[in-house]
Amino acid sequence: MEPQTIMDKRTRLETAFALRVADRPPILGGWLAAPQHICTLTGCSQEEYWDDPLAWSLAAEQALGSDGLIDVFMPVSRGEYRCVDQRVLDKRAAYTVERMLAEIEAMPDAAMLRAGFDAEALYQEMAAEHLERQTACGDMVWCPADWKLIPKALWYEQFGYETALTALALYPDRYRKLIEVSAEQGRQRAVVRARMMREGMLPRALLTGEDLCAQRGPLVSPDYLRREYWHWVEYALEPLLAVGARVVWHCDGDYRPLLDDVLASGVGGLQGFQRECGMELEWIRNLCTRSGDPLLIFGAMSVTETLPHGTPEDVRAEVQRIIDLCRDHVGLAFMTSNTITPDVPFENLIAYYRAVQESAW
Repeated sequence: MEPQTIMDKRTRLETAFALRVADRPPILGGWLAAPQHICTLTGCSQEEYWDDPLAWSLAAEQALGSDGLIDVFMPVSRGEYRCVDQRVLDKRAAYTVERMLAEIEAMPDAAMLRAGFDAEALYQEMAAEHLERQTACGDMVWCPADWKLIPKALWYEQFGYETALTALALYPDRYRKLIEVSAEQGRQRAVVRARMMREGMLPRALLTGEDLCAQRGPLVSPDYLRREYWHWVEYALEPLLAVGARVVWHCDGDYRPLLDDVLASGVGGLQGFQRECGMELEWIRNLCTRSGDPLLIFGAMSVTETLPHGTPEDVRAEVQRIIDLCRDHVGLAFMTSNTITPDVPFENLIAYYRAVQESAW
């Protein structure tokens, strides 16, 4: 049955997250990585933006009409639009395998983390952070992605690709500690997130994941991940699954060889999808959770094809295509596949938002 009234933003999101029919699909924002578009939307100058990128980014999301935010993207340094710059890359390049192994050795193990876990202290910290950001968001719902919620498999963001993957290949027993420790840390965050959901502070859908794939498939053997990783993902997510949360997994690149493992670990939704890598809604919509429920989709507006290279008419057609594919198959909250960068024409950004806002199930 079609909804009869226009919903407020929170109701629209909660309805979609529960796999029910909202007045229209909600829009999740927060990945607007184009300072010039933020300036155009808000009327601020470049100087004003760089003085307070958080405030102006929130104002831009309000101007666009986002229903919820999974993040507020802020460039790593002035004049940038990315989350890494040369300083970050130089820091990673400074790591050797020997230095990485020394850091692993110095880490507390998972048992020590369990013994020292102060659930109340972590709750107070995370709840205060959440409430502060929700206040800043106004009527937009703060639906924060939590990339620390799950164990980290590859660790290249900290140690660099060559060093991290070399250590994985040569010292698998010592590398295993990284996965176990991050799984314990993720489970502790899940305990707190679950409490926040029970108390009505946090919506019952949450984006997480790790970039395990490139455009040609997984960066490491799926067999390795099945042996060493996915059972720890399930362990970390267990507190959230126990309260009925829908955990949505970020999928960049060709994730096809790993999707069965992702869903078997308890994940209830998927986000991203690069059609050029074979990740197409035409078949993704037919997947289901391990309990047989439909998926919750965060997506699937392309930032590699349609938004940067299409026309406004192409963008509007893509919005309708996504709605038609998802209707009666999956829950849907519109979101871009990744960050909206400066190569996306401003008129396409506006066309995307207006097409969703004028749509209906």
